[in-house]
Amino acid sequence: MMPHAKPMMAFDPFRAVVFPNRVREARQRAGYARLLPFSGRVADIPYIRLSKIERGEVVPRAQELAKIAQALGVRAEELLIDVDATHFSIERWAAPFADRRAPDLPEEEFALSLAAAIRWRRQADRSLTIAAIERLYGIAPVTLSRIENAQRPFARWNEATQAAIFALLEVSDEPSLREKLEQLSADGSLQAMVAVMQNPAVRGQRMRERMLALRAEIANLGNDGVGRVAIPPPTVRQLAVYGVPHGDGLVARTPTGRTIADHAGWGPRAFGLRVGRPTLGGGLPGNAIVIVDPDRYPVAGGLAV
Repeated sequence: MMPHAKPMMAFDPFRAVVFPNRVREARQRAGYARLLPFSGRVADIPYIRLSKIERGEVVPRAQELAKIAQALGVRAEELLIDVDATHFSIERWAAPFADRRAPDLPEEEFALSLAAAIRWRRQADRSLTIAAIERLYGIAPVTLSRIENAQRPFARWNEATQAAIFALLEVSDEPSLREKLEQLSADGSLQAMVAVMQNPAVRGQRMRERMLALRAEIANLGNDGVGRVAIPPPTVRQLAVYGVPHGDGLVARTPTGRTIADHAGWGPRAFGLRVGRPTLGGGLPGNAIVIVDPDRYPVAGGLAV
């Protein structure tokens, strides 16, 4: 007889959504078709975080939402959504942000098992606090949160993060990690963790709690920093964009015919450079543009081009 195929885990495609909101809708209504030009109006919120707020992947602080609202000329409360309203649909809300590639279900299952295994490991050893994991294994809190919520497939974590995961789960490499997760799944150790992570009702309840807390924080801010008149987009210099990908992450300085708005006042020789994951790693989206300013003095954490 042929062996029975292992049943796949239930897959909640919206498990990463913690803060559905109206930021994208309000941004487009204010005349910003893309997020990057708008990000210059809220320069003290990093672009990556602003993107995650708009995509509902993180819950903003009240002050952050107030700054976004001010730049859009609306009240912060207008950017919130009543997830209990009869017309609200998480499927419709998330559609503009959906990855058009078909999900790799085995790898999604592996990411879920990994998330559950790390939660199981921390539950078994209460000394493994968020701070302790950062100190002992070098996994930053924001990265740990993403791993524990299965927000990306294992292959999209960089080598350093993968090595830290191996150390945390006391395995030597990816094959042994996969074997360990199979064992933990088979003996039922991960079942309760996965059930909670994949339960839409639990996700919805946490979403409501976060929304209520955020509404209270916004109410405590009063009207400070929240405008009602839309601010027109400024007239800014356009920077030429270069960048044709070569092998091994190399990028040629070849004109692309595109431009990018200079909202930060870069130097006279500044230009845009199109890069992606092969160039700077999995922390970037599949296609990103960075600003190169030859006249700016190098700073810690900067990039050499």
